[in-house]
Amino acid sequence: MTSESRPASSVTSEFRESIDRGPLDATVRALLPRRISDLALTIGGTLLEGCIEQLYGELESHGIAFHPKCYLADEWGCPTGVPVIGIPFYLADPRLTRIEGELSGIDVEGEPEIMMYLRHEAGHAFHYAYQLYLQPEWRELFGPFFKPYFDRYRPDPFSDRFVRHIPGWYAQKHPDEDAAETFAVWLTPGLDWREVYAGTPALAKLLYIDGVAREYGPQPPLVTEGRFDGPVEELRTTLAEWYDTELERTGDALGLPLLLNADLRRLFPSEEGEPADEALAPFRGRLIREVRYWTGMDLSTVSDLVDEILDRLQGMGLVLAPGQEPGALVGLSVLITTLTMNYHYTRQFVRR
Repeated sequence: MTSESRPASSVTSEFRESIDRGPLDATVRALLPRRISDLALTIGGTLLEGCIEQLYGELESHGIAFHPKCYLADEWGCPTGVPVIGIPFYLADPRLTRIEGELSGIDVEGEPEIMMYLRHEAGHAFHYAYQLYLQPEWRELFGPFFKPYFDRYRPDPFSDRFVRHIPGWYAQKHPDEDAAETFAVWLTPGLDWREVYAGTPALAKLLYIDGVAREYGPQPPLVTEGRFDGPVEELRTTLAEWYDTELERTGDALGLPLLLNADLRRLFPSEEGEPADEALAPFRGRLIREVRYWTGMDLSTVSDLVDEILDRLQGMGLVLAPGQEPGALVGLSVLITTLTMNYHYTRQFVRR
């Protein structure tokens, strides 16, 4: 991602269970009043250091000597035109990772997701380092680099003109993201991209990446310096201010109509069983990530929707009979997906 957008925590095509959301212990809570810039965070000695080394190894295995500099920042990003990679500061300390997951309500990146994002950002950095976006062939394949950038976009699901790497059809967001995603797919170990994208327009983009990597990979970068966006040293807010919370996640209600209550009763008709919200809570992360993956909706909106539905189940006192989980999950997934697509194209979950 470029620095113009702040993505939510990473996502993959695979389900991951939600993190254990117990109360924050005193040691972790004590960090909330502290300024982020005063936490003395570094990449060295953390999981991130190993992930970055792996990225550099992957680049070298593909003939690219360029190693983009990585730094801790407010978000994932590569400042436009600057060949460096910003990594969210909360990934540099397990305590901050815990706070991020607890207070954002969204599961935090694990190593596979970190590598996905590093490959994506390395794609931006590679194109910036050699100013490939100025080439006519780059513009012909991906589109105009200086096209206006919007956080919200309406993807064309399953379009074979684009690769699929970060869920949500992210390559369709902007030409710059298309190029970065194509690079990430090309770089991914063990992926036979020639076979996966054979006979599709996306293959031409991958072949372009393969060609320019061979041409420019051994050469020193044309651009090496530039201003970092949101470096951790400049984040003078406290953690509590950063999350704008008092240890509790509170969100504005989405205003789902009461009409949906009838649909929920249809999905959960039993009079005896476990509270439906409690039975489905372990699948919260799965629902959010799968709906987001297939619809392209931003993660925070899907998260809010799923949470409001679970709250609605609790408020209505609906229960789930033993053995009914699979059917209920299928029905609820379809309902949430339908609501999400409605919002995607009408900016309303339900037309009024």
